[in-house]
Formats: sequence, structure tokens, C-alpha cells
Amino acid sequence: MSDTKTNKGFVEERLLGRILEMNRKGEKKLVKTWSRRSYVVEEMVGHTIAVHNGKTHVPVYISKAMVGHRLGEFALTSRSISRRQWSATGLESLLLHATSTGTQFRRHARLR
Repeated sequence: MSDTKTNKGFVEERLLGRILEMNRKGEKKLVKTWSRRSYVVEEMVGHTIAVHNGKTHVPVYISKAMVGHRLGEFALTSRSISRRQWSATGLESLLLHATSTGTQFRRHARLR
């Protein structure tokens, strides 16, 4: 079994290389990445990394408290929707009507 203090976790080579290069030059540029599974390491603190959430890149400023967590934890992939927003779209009544009549609700059905 590995010790968590010695195991730093996976960090994509290309991402870490870019961060180390910017640290060496003293630059602070936005770095885009699709690697949500990469862990945040000490070298990333103070940089802004744009993490892909499936649709767009979400800029995440890395602080010391984030070290040890994965980048994907800070770029949410879905947005929460409240009951008020759900009923305002009109989909709730359509779904209730479809289930009460016994018909199956089709995803690609035309809405009128």
C-alpha cells in the first residue's frame, strides 16, 4: 500500500512541463487543459489553469488549499437547476402529462 505523503498522484507531463517552464521564466499565463484527472501539485500554486468541463474551459486559480485534489473537482460538469427554473421551462408539465397518459416521453419529440 502506498503512503499518501510519498504518492503525489498523476499529473499530465505536458501540463507539468508548461507550469515548470512558466515558473522558471517567472510568467503567469493561462494554461488550457483537458486533463481533469491530474492532481494539483505545489508547483501549480499561483497559476490559473483553464480546465475543460465538457463544453468550455473554466478558469481555475490554484491556491495552496487545492494541493492534493484533482483539477476536475474545481470545474463542474453540470449545473444545478432549481424547481422554480424547472417549472419555468415547461418541461415539468410535459413530462407529467406524458407519464399520466401512459405514453412514453420521447427525448426528440417535437414540443408544441
